[in-house]
Amino acid sequence: MNPGLVIIGSGLAGYTLAREWRKRDKTSALTVISRDQGGFYSKPMLSNALASGKAPAALVMKDAAAMASELNATVLAQCQVTHIDTAGQQLQLADGRTLPYRDLVLATGADPIRLPLAGEGAAAVRSVNDLEDYALFAAALKPGDTVAVLGAGLIGCEFANDLLALGCKPVVVDLATAPLGRLLPPEAGEWMRHRLEAAGISFRWGAAAQAVNRAAQGLAVVFDNGPPVEAQHVLSAVGLRPRVALAKAAGLNVNQGIVVNALLASSQEHVYALGDNAELAGRVLPYVMPLMHQARALAATLSGTPTEVVYPAMPVTVKTPACPAVVCPPPPGAAGQWEVRSTAQACEALFRTPAGALAGFAVLGAAVSQRQVLTAELAAANATVK
Repeated sequence: MNPGLVIIGSGLAGYTLAREWRKRDKTSALTVISRDQGGFYSKPMLSNALASGKAPAALVMKDAAAMASELNATVLAQCQVTHIDTAGQQLQLADGRTLPYRDLVLATGADPIRLPLAGEGAAAVRSVNDLEDYALFAAALKPGDTVAVLGAGLIGCEFANDLLALGCKPVVVDLATAPLGRLLPPEAGEWMRHRLEAAGISFRWGAAAQAVNRAAQGLAVVFDNGPPVEAQHVLSAVGLRPRVALAKAAGLNVNQGIVVNALLASSQEHVYALGDNAELAGRVLPYVMPLMHQARALAATLSGTPTEVVYPAMPVTVKTPACPAVVCPPPPGAAGQWEVRSTAQACEALFRTPAGALAGFAVLGAAVSQRQVLTAELAAANATVK
């Protein structure tokens, strides 16, 4: 087989890179390796798919054959890579085959963090990280079901809001005291909490799940304090952990994620990473916009034009129709403070440096109309700093 570009991962990162690279290179060999069915769907949309009323299969925009045709590529579906030989520039596949590569890109994504829960019901705790997970979860739900959602971060809140569309009763549990604690200042979090509660979402704050037991109504989540929460289903949404086992076994430098430089190159020649498993400048950014910028830059690099990733202002849309929100958090450790203004209809939080420059923002409710204006101001502030 003619060694060309091999991408491990058929998620949004892998297929976006493949499309961007094909715009530049029409003829070189391209192989995409998928551990599932290999079709193209948007994993970020799974957290608000119940409201669409679509069957899980309908969320697949193109199957593996269609993607192979579109990309002039070989798509290896239901295929596992067991080893990366960086010296020989080849992969070992679970079926015994070897696959050479000229350049290799790891777009393997991330796995849900699993809490160490005790109890005979712990195995019934669900997480949704791919289409198969979503299909099983959606099939189990019935209108009127109570669903305990562990985690009040972005994904937990999005799933809770989406469950309302099915007539379910979400109960969101978190150690924090307000939703999106890592993205919103406390006052904005409180503003959001009231809107989500008004829509029908219940919250249990300051509680850490310890165990899940079987109960008369299904399951009972036991906490370190207070009474248990009984529910028909328990959904864990406490975060994601980059998939790095394959990279680590191959000798790549791994920290939180696969450590890459501004070209998205790993510590081994001809091996790159992007998306949820890539750590650039000490940060893993599990959002769509960083992924898109990474894919465009890496496509150029792999086509012979070395191009560093440069991030513009990248606001994140929180898919909670009960309380629309757009967040663009300040850089970790940034000096400054939040300024929060709110009315009954809108909440605007601006993070300003000691010099008064905008370094981040969060807008909720009617204030989301200010997204473009604030993004432009943030971009201008970033350009001034550079």
